[in-house]
This record gives sequence, structure tokens and C-alpha cells, in this order.
Amino acid sequence: MLQKTLFAAALALASSSAFAATETYTIDGSHTQANFTWTHFGFSNPSAGFDNIAGTITFDADHPTHAKVDVTIAIDSLNTHVPKLDEHLKKADFFDAAKFPTATFKSTKIVAEGKDDFKVTGDLTIHGVTKAVTLDARLNRAAVHPMTNQPTIGFDGSVTIKRSDFGIGAYVPNVSDEIRIHLTTEASVAGKEAK
Repeated sequence: MLQKTLFAAALALASSSAFAATETYTIDGSHTQANFTWTHFGFSNPSAGFDNIAGTITFDADHPTHAKVDVTIAIDSLNTHVPKLDEHLKKADFFDAAKFPTATFKSTKIVAEGKDDFKVTGDLTIHGVTKAVTLDARLNRAAVHPMTNQPTIGFDGSVTIKRSDFGIGAYVPNVSDEIRIHLTTEASVAGKEAK
């Protein structure tokens, strides 16, 4: 029993020490999604996402409001599961991926809304237009990842934007102006294993 207690204490200490200072976490693209939903003529609510997302999160568990988020999304990685729609959305009517190949989000302010809930304000750039938006974000977990032994954090976030604000107003209102975005991500300190 004593051995189990000591082992549990050691794990807790290792986990807490891994998050005791500001670290830069690299986003794991294979466990990160940015999905968005719109309304089509009021009949359906299709959704799509992006398969290529990269970036960093600077985070200190003791001072979470000091965090910084810097994310880049490759527009050409858009995936609606309908190839013809993918092609159309990447053209000039919508994202114009050839001219504007990336979307970015860079945080400017983070406000705590509770123990693990935050308002994350930042500059969202889509289609060459930058607007301030505020995401509702939740820290899902901060722990040593059991598969990689690296300090890892996970967040979910959501925000609703008007696509016309970013110069992508084709077919409004039949195709809704309001776009609901949901994000989920894991990010780890690359090359750092917990001791």
C-alpha cells in the first residue's frame, strides 16, 4: 500500500513539475480539427473542416491568461467530403485559395471565465481580411501524455462569425452568412519528456 501511495505521489509531482513554467506547445495536426457549419436554404446544416493545421500554444498552468495562440490553416486542405463542393469553395466565389492560401489566428487577450474556461480574443485572418474575434475555449486536460511521455495540453473552442465580414458573401442569405466554427486540439512540448 505504501509503495502505491509513493508511486502516485511521484506521478503527481512529475505531472505538476512538467507544467510549472511557461512552455511552447506544438499543435499535433493529427489530433486537431477546425470544423465549420452553415445553413443551406434552411433545409440542412452541412459541415466541413480543414486537414492541415499547424501552430503553437504558449501556456503556463499557473498563469493561463498569459497564454498565446498562433495557428495557421492551409485553405487548400478544405474537406467537405464532396469533391465538387471542395473545388467550388476553394475558388474565387469563396476562399480563393490560390490568392489566399492560409487562414491564421493570433491571440491578443485571454480572460478566465472559470477554472478551465476562457474567452480567447485574437486576430482572425481569412481571405486576406483580419477581424478581431472572441472564442469560447475550454482546457480539456493538461498532463503528461501516456503515449509520448511529453507534457501535453488539450483545448476545445467555438466561435460564430459572419463570412461576409471577410469578403466571402456569395449566395447570402440562401447559404447562411453566419458560420459556426468548432475547434479541438492537442499540443505537446516537442522533444521534452517528463522526468
